[in-house]
Amino acid sequence: MKRTMLITGAGRGIGRALGVFASEQGIDVIALVRAHAGGPGEVFDGVDVTGKDALDRVAAMLGDRPVDLLVNNAGIIGPERQSTLDMDFDGFRHALEVNTLAPLRVVQTFLPNLRAARDRAGIARIVTISSQMGRMNYAKSDRIAYRASKTAVNKLMQGLATDLAAESIAVRVVDPGWARTEMGGPDATVKVEDAAAGIHARAWETDMDSTGTFVDYLGAEVSW
Repeated sequence: MKRTMLITGAGRGIGRALGVFASEQGIDVIALVRAHAGGPGEVFDGVDVTGKDALDRVAAMLGDRPVDLLVNNAGIIGPERQSTLDMDFDGFRHALEVNTLAPLRVVQTFLPNLRAARDRAGIARIVTISSQMGRMNYAKSDRIAYRASKTAVNKLMQGLATDLAAESIAVRVVDPGWARTEMGGPDATVKVEDAAAGIHARAWETDMDSTGTFVDYLGAEVSW
C-alpha cells in the first residue's frame, strides 16, 4: 500500500527538498505551490495557502483520496520592519495569515482525506514546520512578527493534537534547524537536504504516543 504525502509551499526550499526526498523513498507526493516550479509528484500550482478557494479547488480534485501525511511547510519571514517599537502592521497581519491561520485552514480543508487514510491504515499524520524562535522561554525580540506567528501556530497544533487524538490522527511540530534556504540565508548551518531528510523521518515516526510534541529535525525535544 503506497503512502501519500501532501506538502504546502513545495515549490522551493525545504518543501521542494522534502518532496524530492519523499518521492525517492517511494511516497506519492502531492505538492501545493504558488507558481509552477516542476519537481516530483503531482503538482497543484496557483495555490496560495491563505486563499480558501484555491485550497477548496485542490480538495475537490482530490475527492476522497487518502492523505497519510499532511505537511504544513509554507511560511514567510514577515516584513522588513518587525520590531516591537517599529512594526509594519500590515506585514505582521500577513505573516499571521500565512504562518498561523493558513496551516489550520489547510488541515480543516484536507481533514476528510486524512480521515480516509486513517480508515485505511489506522493512523494519519499532520506535521507543521515551525521554529525554535517561537519558544515562549526565548526572550529575543528580533523578527518578532515571525516569532509571534510561530508561537501561535505551535499552540494551534497543540490544540489540534488534543482534538484529533480520539480519531487516531497524530499531530507534531518540527523545527527544521537553521536551514540554508532563501529564508535562512547563506550563513545557515543546516543543509536543506539534511533538514528535509530529518523532517521526513520525524513525520513518519509520529504516532499516537508522540502526538502533541515539538521536536527538531534530528528528533530532540524542543521546549514550547
